[in-house]
Amino acid sequence: MECIIIHLIRAIFAPDMPLKYSTDRLAVAIDCVIFGFDGRELKLLLIHRGFEPEKGKWSLMGGFVQPDENLEQAAVRILKQLTGLGGVYMEQLQAFGDPRRDPVERTISVVYFALIDIHEYEKQLSDDFHPEWISLKKLPKLFFDHREMVEKAKHMLQYKAALHPILFELLPEKFTIPQLLKLYKAVYEKDLDKRNFVRKLLNAKLLLKQKDKEKESSKRGAFYYKLDKRKYAVTLKVFMSFLPTKGLFN
Repeated sequence: MECIIIHLIRAIFAPDMPLKYSTDRLAVAIDCVIFGFDGRELKLLLIHRGFEPEKGKWSLMGGFVQPDENLEQAAVRILKQLTGLGGVYMEQLQAFGDPRRDPVERTISVVYFALIDIHEYEKQLSDDFHPEWISLKKLPKLFFDHREMVEKAKHMLQYKAALHPILFELLPEKFTIPQLLKLYKAVYEKDLDKRNFVRKLLNAKLLLKQKDKEKESSKRGAFYYKLDKRKYAVTLKVFMSFLPTKGLFN
């Protein structure tokens, strides 16, 4: 009420006086949860912090938003600066704003998650900050609330994967059914019935079969496929029927 009265008095007696805000200034940071798939495991790209506090501790990729940047521009710049990666799938997750999350100053972090094919981008990684791919099953202790960010990103990845073909960003353009099965097992952390998975996937007609085979894994070889993105929306319900989505949409 007091604030409203002050604004009314200002509007009547001093309409040209600029408003002054008494809130303390906040730092805005970007943190990137970068998922990759190496054909066997789902992994996370981490770096060792190069400065205090907790210098040397495992951390997500991050940095501060510059005055002339919007959030997405900052995320793209930070990812490129710390890893050398560009042109990757990236999506905003949420903001983390606990007043005690950073002991140095009040910092709000806006988290993005990114999906990349490890094999396509492994040569682009910058050596400056020594980024490393770490299995999600063997994550070390992370800086501040970064582990919570990872868990939130994992849940969002599962949610989005049931609605959109985003997991194919983790695969090369051509892939095999066994590769796809391993990826979904890794993302949902559940064992999927292979016959049921393959049958429903092929019945959904989401994939375009190629003429060539991948022969490194077996003598017989497995045919390569590509995703038919035009048919994905039409066959969404069929696709979702074989994913372990219980609890994701609550």
